[in-house]
Amino acid sequence: MKNPKDIVQQGYDKVSYAYREDYPDQDSKTYQQYESWVDELSEQLMAGDSVLDLGCGCGVPATELLAQKFRVTGVDLSSVQIERAKELVPNATFICGDMCELDFPSEGFDAITCLYAIIHVPVEEQQELLIKMCSWLKSEGYLLLVAGHKAWTGKESNWLGVEGGDMYWSQVDRATYIQWLEWSGFIVLWDRFIPEGDGGHTLLFSKKK
Repeated sequence: MKNPKDIVQQGYDKVSYAYREDYPDQDSKTYQQYESWVDELSEQLMAGDSVLDLGCGCGVPATELLAQKFRVTGVDLSSVQIERAKELVPNATFICGDMCELDFPSEGFDAITCLYAIIHVPVEEQQELLIKMCSWLKSEGYLLLVAGHKAWTGKESNWLGVEGGDMYWSQVDRATYIQWLEWSGFIVLWDRFIPEGDGGHTLLFSKKK
């Protein structure tokens, strides 16, 4: 099989517009869901705090919502997604790269968001990534993470009906993510099941010890 990260990078280059429009409907369930998550995080932060958005995609809606109040740095593997993000959210900073390979200053961020992104990272790299996230956060900084609910690794061809838009996912179960977060230096404040189709994901809100 092709390198999983190459599948994800090339896949999102292909499906970028099919996955998210430039200006999503603010009345849609998806937009309101992201807005509610950002609002919950915002309650714990001060205006102007620094937030790292890992797997930011094209910047909407999450990065855009965060950038209304905070200094945001967005990271994504897909160059197409990042170029769109720079246009759609000009008041944020964006980096095109592998979140597992990047290095940020220790205690440089007040919060990190990683929404539906860690599930595209091979599972053998995910715990080390969580340890890095913890190191990048200031003392008592927050992590808002959408991860897997059941363990599964797989690939789909022509995702979202886009020819050549292949995609790869890799995830462990809810209990393992909670354990990994605790081992990595976090206190898990709460978690929720986010239904999607026949399955779903786990939303986890954690605080650095």
